[in-house]
Amino acid sequence: MNLSEMIAAYVADTAVHAIMGRRLDDRGAFLSYVDEAVRLASGFSLPDLFPSSWIARALNWREARKAEVYREGLFKFLDAVITEHMERKSQDSNSQEDLIDVLLRIRSQGSSQFLTMSIIKGVVFDLFSAGTETAATTLQWAMAELMRNPDMMSRAQAEVRGAFMSCGKVVEEGLRELKYLHWIIKETLRLHIPGPLLIPRECRETCKVLGYDVPKGAMVLVNAWAISTDPHCWEEPERFKPERFESDTRDFKGNDFEFTPFGAGRRICPGMLFGLANVELALANLLFHFDWSLPDSIRPSELDMTEDMGITARRKKDLWLRATVCSNLPH
Repeated sequence: MNLSEMIAAYVADTAVHAIMGRRLDDRGAFLSYVDEAVRLASGFSLPDLFPSSWIARALNWREARKAEVYREGLFKFLDAVITEHMERKSQDSNSQEDLIDVLLRIRSQGSSQFLTMSIIKGVVFDLFSAGTETAATTLQWAMAELMRNPDMMSRAQAEVRGAFMSCGKVVEEGLRELKYLHWIIKETLRLHIPGPLLIPRECRETCKVLGYDVPKGAMVLVNAWAISTDPHCWEEPERFKPERFESDTRDFKGNDFEFTPFGAGRRICPGMLFGLANVELALANLLFHFDWSLPDSIRPSELDMTEDMGITARRKKDLWLRATVCSNLPH
């Protein structure tokens, strides 16, 4: 089975359901728009290097046109999603209010000058894509690392099954007791940060950093991956070692600057807890219900761990695994 595709579908469904109260009818189209957004955002652009050069802008017209065509197609897709959502809501007055409803309500209350439909569509797609891409990437890397380390896989499965075997299923209330599972997730976020350079920032005033002049308006990128794999900060930084967090109390909640997969400060990722819940619940279920093995011709040490180039650190190749339902589970 292609676990990468199944994880992407699961995360997309949960994120979209939380935002608009139901699943998307055309999940495939949505995922293709997310993939294209990642590709376009990570592409090389001459105007980024030479912003004042009209020659750079002229040479970049093809890529600019591709981005414009993509935006037009995306907004048509979101128009259809929001229109269908409004029609469903008009037929069911007792349904609970979701995020799209909140944005539309605020706009109807006199904020249309600032909260335009274009802004609403942009916000909705930001939430859709950010809520799916990072969680799916983290889950794929976690499973890949466990397949490369069978002892860790056995320990994680023993912990999850020991916690939930009596009730026959994973329940959210018991996830906080799974120490080793949380160490695995933390180590995955350290070694495979979904967004290695975080989100670009803009300098609001001219300043000096370590003797370098940073002008107002400059784009600032933080290489969080380099920091979280710095040998001055971490022992054996390139080794996947969840056990390090048994004694290492550093966390990713913004107080330890050696470990900032979600950023830090006032601009820390607002969806951090939602993304973590998605990852914890999915990973626990994968380990509880199934035993996993690699295709016959691949040894654990031979599993391809190449990263794809882009704004997110995806796996270059899909993760294909063999799943066997655990025979010891209660029926």
